[in-house]
Amino acid sequence: MAQVRYGRADGRWVLLATVLGSGMAFLDATVVNIALPHIGDEFHAGAASLQWIVNGYTLSLASLILLGGTLGDRFGRRRVFVLGVGWFAVASLLCGLAPNVQMLIAARVLQGVGGALLAPGSLAIIEASFHPDDRARAIGSWSGLGGVAGAIGPFLGGWLVQAATWRLVFLINVPIAVLVCVVAVRRVPESRNPDAARSIDMAGVVTAAAGLAGLTYGFTAWPERGGGSPVVLAALALGLAGIIGFLLVERHAKEPMLPLDTFRSRAFSAANLVTFAVYAALSGVLFLVVLNLQVVVHFTALSAGVSMLPVTALMLLLSARAGALAQRIGPRIPMTVGPIVCACAMLLFSRIGGHSTYLRNVLPAVVVLGLGLSLTVAPLTATALGSVDERHAGIASGVNNAVARAAGLLAVAILPLAAGLGGGSLTVAADLGPMYHRAMLICSVLLLIGAFIAFVSIPTKLAAAAGPEPQPREEVRVHCAIAGTPLQPHPAHGAHEPVLRTETQ
Repeated sequence: MAQVRYGRADGRWVLLATVLGSGMAFLDATVVNIALPHIGDEFHAGAASLQWIVNGYTLSLASLILLGGTLGDRFGRRRVFVLGVGWFAVASLLCGLAPNVQMLIAARVLQGVGGALLAPGSLAIIEASFHPDDRARAIGSWSGLGGVAGAIGPFLGGWLVQAATWRLVFLINVPIAVLVCVVAVRRVPESRNPDAARSIDMAGVVTAAAGLAGLTYGFTAWPERGGGSPVVLAALALGLAGIIGFLLVERHAKEPMLPLDTFRSRAFSAANLVTFAVYAALSGVLFLVVLNLQVVVHFTALSAGVSMLPVTALMLLLSARAGALAQRIGPRIPMTVGPIVCACAMLLFSRIGGHSTYLRNVLPAVVVLGLGLSLTVAPLTATALGSVDERHAGIASGVNNAVARAAGLLAVAILPLAAGLGGGSLTVAADLGPMYHRAMLICSVLLLIGAFIAFVSIPTKLAAAAGPEPQPREEVRVHCAIAGTPLQPHPAHGAHEPVLRTETQ
């Protein structure tokens, strides 16, 4: 029985460890975009290298995040969380000390492994540790503080890059991680899931990683080597074979990492297709807008870093209201209108060029994007969770999160190719400007595709998932971050009734 109480010292220690740990991983998934022009200048890095600085982290995170949750359930959530935080700290130190871009990319891959170990455990620790009467408030506080961290991160990252060096974006993680490990070991209770899988789906892990890595490498290398290059063709073939192999492995595995029967729900499958389209477009925006502002518009790192803050602020203010609206009228309309609004934001972003100003050109696009995402994300997440049996809520959330990460990974790899960068540089205004314009238009099309899928496939009303009748519980209405969809704790630690709610991760 959980004994930690909200408002007591023991509860505050658990919140401190989980908020700092998950916030650290979340920030590194976004703040590094601000540092890319400076990293490119110091290492004379080409477009492919800059893409891999982002995608190296996302690749290992997307490939292993489902495994991370499984390991925590089986071997102890605190143990795996602390291991992930320590791993993340060592990898961050390697990033900050990297003598060349190759070492930086390798360290970023290691960072993603640490993120995959710590991210699933953060919310699961809160769900397992707090007294049932206090869980809703604890999750709300965790999420709200995570939203504050998301708002501070771009400002802090931009300031560090501008005032000192891009290396501090990574090195600042080390003392934070030390604090998290000390607090977690001393103050966070251990918990496990007695019903967790007894075997680890390593075949699924390997095939998924091979598939994503092959596709990512192939599309990233294509502009420089050409589509007929044997290396590119071999990488794409490996990626395709890996994805097919992953699906075959999961179909026949006794305890699969991704149970394919969850996709028998039309609403669940449609929600994940919408997730892929929306988060692919969003990842393209987060990757290219900050680059464009610094390279083409000549914003400082600090100004570029804080330019997207209204998106976070609007989501903090409006996500809960959007979730409540979707609960009243059903998810189809918000999930259709939201991506259309975001598509309009892409058209506004595409107009940002060399003579743009923040108030006239950037702020309107950012505000429209924030409104669109606020309308989209809460119903999207709730549909993914509420369209499967209550017993599979944790799996459904993990799958939805992995889909969002994979979409971002492939978007960063493919967008420059699809937008015609060719052999150009992401840090040269003459190369980046035209490619950026076309990429925003592609992102707009992706969002319209997502809106169409939602309109034709998402039900007007989401039926309650089958399973035991849930006990009444306070609804949690909190912020959902833009870096990835929420991670739901394992249902063994409390009823997961089909209410519309969002949680930061």
